[in-house]
Amino acid sequence: MARAELMARAQRLLPALWAGALACVGLIATPAPFAMLAVHDAGRVVSRILAQEAWLSLAAGVGVLLLARLRARADAQAGRGSAFSTDMVLALATVFCTVAGYFAIQPLLPAARAGQGPFSFGQLHLASASFFVLKALLVLVLAWRASR
Repeated sequence: MARAELMARAQRLLPALWAGALACVGLIATPAPFAMLAVHDAGRVVSRILAQEAWLSLAAGVGVLLLARLRARADAQAGRGSAFSTDMVLALATVFCTVAGYFAIQPLLPAARAGQGPFSFGQLHLASASFFVLKALLVLVLAWRASR
C-alpha cells in the first residue's frame, strides 16, 4: 500500500474515531458516575476521565494537524490549493479548545470550589463544558470533511 494511500486512510479514520471517543466521554462516561456515586466521588471519577480525554485530544489534534499539513503541502505543490488548509484551521481550533478548556481551566477549579478566585466553580465548569462541546463540534466537522 502506498504512503499516500495510508495517509488518506488515516486522515479519514482519525477524526471519526476521535469524534466517537468524544461522544462516549460526553454522553456516557461522564454522566454515569453522577447516577451511581456520591457527588464528590463522581466528581473525582469524571475528573480522571476528562484528564485522559484531554491528553487523547491533544494527541489526536496534533495527529490530524500533521496529516492535514502533509496533504495541504502536497496539494500546494501540485497547484491545487494553499499550503494552509481549512482542515489545519479546524485542527488548530480543536487543540486550542483542549488547552483552554482543560489545561487552563482545570487548575482554577480547586480554588473556585473553595470559594476563592475571581470565578465561581459554576462559571469555570460552564466555560470548560463549552470548550468541550465546541471541540466535539469541530471534530465532527473534521470527520464530515474527511468522509467526502
